[in-house]
Amino acid sequence: MKKLFALCLALTLVLSLAGCGNSASNDTDAKSEGVMTYAEYVAADLESQVVVETYVQAKQSWWDNKATVYTQDKDGAYFLYNMACSEEDYAKLVPGTKIKVTGYKSEWSGEVEIVDATFEIEDGSYIAEAFDATSLLGTDELINHQNQFVSFKGMTVEAVNDNGDAFMYNWDGSGEDGNDLYFNVSLNGQTYTFTVESYLCDNTTDVYAAVKNLKVGDTVDMEGFLYWYEGVNPHITSVTVK
Repeated sequence: MKKLFALCLALTLVLSLAGCGNSASNDTDAKSEGVMTYAEYVAADLESQVVVETYVQAKQSWWDNKATVYTQDKDGAYFLYNMACSEEDYAKLVPGTKIKVTGYKSEWSGEVEIVDATFEIEDGSYIAEAFDATSLLGTDELINHQNQFVSFKGMTVEAVNDNGDAFMYNWDGSGEDGNDLYFNVSLNGQTYTFTVESYLCDNTTDVYAAVKNLKVGDTVDMEGFLYWYEGVNPHITSVTVK
């Protein structure tokens, strides 16, 4: 009986270890054959074909069977611009969804993105926590986190125009309620322009209302995606006045 018990115990241990060995199939760090790591994607030439596995973090828009999506894995982020996507499939791209994307690496006014892409949904899920990028503002390192979900803390709201307004519609003040919101915030004597992208967060969202209620001099914490346009231009999804 003792020998039989010992044999069963050993068999159980072997099966347990075998099960542990299979855990890599659910590992969000693992890449399928032929799929680039984030480092390989960064090193790829512009206009070259890229294949990545990534996870939906937010959806910006869908129109004419094309979707614009913010995605990220544990190493970095990928902005997918006008990716081929049916309306039915767009509904499936909820936050956390894993997708395999084939497209071309491109750049527009400093924003590196994937264009002319197709995708397929895969098993797996991952939601990124906000990376605190506050201390990187004004440094060369900040761009290494382009398109990631980030936070900025303890920044001061500055006037966005000569009238002393705390925000304006569109980059030049030419818009109206429902358009993009632009506002200025400062840290350590440097001022930056942040945006509420209306396709991502429209005028029914909490962040849109929060920015419209900002006052010059307010101290704010924010979260959003580290978009780039002629320099850092985050697409903000959350604003909290301290």
